[in-house]
Amino acid sequence: MASGRVERLFSYGTLRQAEVQLANFGRLLDGEAAAAAGWRLEDIHIADPTVVALSGTEWHRIMVPGDDPGECVDGMVFALTSDELAAADAYEVSDYARVEIALRSGGRCWAYVRAVDAPLSPPPPQ
Repeated sequence: MASGRVERLFSYGTLRQAEVQLANFGRLLDGEAAAAAGWRLEDIHIADPTVVALSGTEWHRIMVPGDDPGECVDGMVFALTSDELAAADAYEVSDYARVEIALRSGGRCWAYVRAVDAPLSPPPPQ
């Protein structure tokens, strides 16, 4: 990974796939298992042909607020450069928004959630 600022990104879906990582970042990512507290998953139909071709499916998962604070989504936390995080932003369709979330471990990181559930305030400064 290139030098510079390291960003932490929680992934629960296609960004964990080797072919998606290679296409977007030019490398396979190392990550650690994590859980996003207070969220659950729903299915979403993706029409973007590039995303469908890379992921191999029109049906993806999307994080939405949980009905119970004890709900969580299992996934991986990856360390990315700022440029790689920008590449992930470009890959995600407009149904998703990147927000900072709490992990069950107590840490915080970026994640893509359903855009309509994203806070109206801007993300924390980079």
